[in-house]
Amino acid sequence: MASKSSSNGFRLEVLKARGNGVVTTIENISANATIAELKKQVAQLKPKLYPDRQSYRAEATGKSVKDSQKLSELNVDKTGKIYFKDLGPQIGWSTVFMAEYAGPLVIYLLFYIRPSIIYGSAASSKPIHLAAHLGAACWTFHYAKRVLETIFVHRFSHATMPIFNLFKNCSYYWGFTAFVSYFVNHPKYTPPSFGYAQIYLGLAIFLLSELGNLSIHLLLRDLRPPGTTERRIPYPNKTNPFTQLFHFVSCPNYTYEIGSWLGFSLMTQTLTAFLFAIAGAGQMTLWALGKHRAYKKEFTDKYPKQRKSIIPFLI
Repeated sequence: MASKSSSNGFRLEVLKARGNGVVTTIENISANATIAELKKQVAQLKPKLYPDRQSYRAEATGKSVKDSQKLSELNVDKTGKIYFKDLGPQIGWSTVFMAEYAGPLVIYLLFYIRPSIIYGSAASSKPIHLAAHLGAACWTFHYAKRVLETIFVHRFSHATMPIFNLFKNCSYYWGFTAFVSYFVNHPKYTPPSFGYAQIYLGLAIFLLSELGNLSIHLLLRDLRPPGTTERRIPYPNKTNPFTQLFHFVSCPNYTYEIGSWLGFSLMTQTLTAFLFAIAGAGQMTLWALGKHRAYKKEFTDKYPKQRKSIIPFLI
């Protein structure tokens, strides 16, 4: 039994989830205090452990609990112990997104102007094929859209992420941008095998997928009231046909994203663009599977049973 410090509170030991040791002890905390309030109290005692860096669980090997949960709901007012995990230095989601999306805008266009340091002094005099022009326009449009969505559309369930993600994500996006743009903008670029028909088909797939992706992001934004982490089951919007994909998958934004890059790959007919599309599809499939499981667990019998994660009828 936890020892009482007063009639209104109890003594709580904050223990490390891994290894031995006490992080700190709070002598008088209410059983009705939430995890969010606990984080603030720990931050007052340990300033380096600001709230976004803290994660808690009722058992050492248990799962992290939500900020909204009360200590009494976790039974820690009876045990007098709660387990802490240091999430490490954090950085804002929007900061990471801005960095990882702004980089590709600049890097791709640097290759597009064919600098002599990369392609040689004669490169700028070579004609640029329509597919390469459209590739630069589509790439710029996609990442400008990403930046604007980060500023005006997305509402994040978590304010921060580990700072390591900044370097990991930027390496992925910036590296693939250089990898793709080097070959699409190369003076010896070979245009698509089926000519303009293939180019315009790829462009149409890209643009329709981008519009679908934006439609899903706007719908998801409206599901979450500003300043909250509330989750609801997403359903199609009757006025927007692009959202009908919610009838079949939990994460149609990822489905459309894959469509965008497959369209780009078809339009430019470059192996590097196709590899970028495949790599992105693999990562987004993992994310979609995780989100699909989370939806089913949170909403149990209410969640539409016919939905797959990302590919209708398959995955």
